[in-house]
Amino acid sequence: MGFGDLKSAAGLRVLNDFLADRSYIEGYVPSQADIAVFEAIAAPPPADLFHALRWYNHIKSYEKQKASLPGVKKALGKYGPADVEDTTGAATESKDDDDIDLFGSDDEELSLQNRKAWKESEEAKKLREERLAQYESKKSKKPAVVAKSSILLDVKPWDDETDMAKLEECVRSIQADGLVWGSSKLVPVGYGIKKLQIQCVVEDDKVGTDMLEERITAFEDYVQSMDVAAFNKI
Repeated sequence: MGFGDLKSAAGLRVLNDFLADRSYIEGYVPSQADIAVFEAIAAPPPADLFHALRWYNHIKSYEKQKASLPGVKKALGKYGPADVEDTTGAATESKDDDDIDLFGSDDEELSLQNRKAWKESEEAKKLREERLAQYESKKSKKPAVVAKSSILLDVKPWDDETDMAKLEECVRSIQADGLVWGSSKLVPVGYGIKKLQIQCVVEDDKVGTDMLEERITAFEDYVQSMDVAAFNKI
């Protein structure tokens, strides 16, 4: 088993053909088998070997997690097509005309095709980062949605002698950030007694019914009780 010489163009073609119908070297998730083969390749495969290049870039994204990937790393001869022998790293006096040395003495010896693939990969990464930055910038500038509610309150007096105008004045004197008073009316409840029915709009994060009840019933000379007659999200 093996891919031939992964330092050569021929070996990369074997890898490309092997990955034509596979996502990984073994199984259905990244594993140490992928890391073993990945580390035998010095640079991204050329763009025309798109199966191998797709796999290479995908496994490269696991660089920081490679030690935690499942499986046990084996020799290269344990992976790949059964009818191909691994020769990666073997010293040879000559190579086929199609072979390309991917491991020159320095980066200057990389093939022009490999240089182009590497440049395209870096440009794609840079473009993706720029688009993410633009998205985050737009997202941060988008105004946050303020949750609001419309509340109808029933404020009941002690008796028919309670000054309802003064009662309403006391209720409207309650001011708070996120609270806006609306229309009101007096509604008969029986025996000549009327209750104050008053509308308000509140920001949910700032004003709650508990706070309104506490503040309104504090006017105990006028207010007997307060109830929520209606509560609707805006």
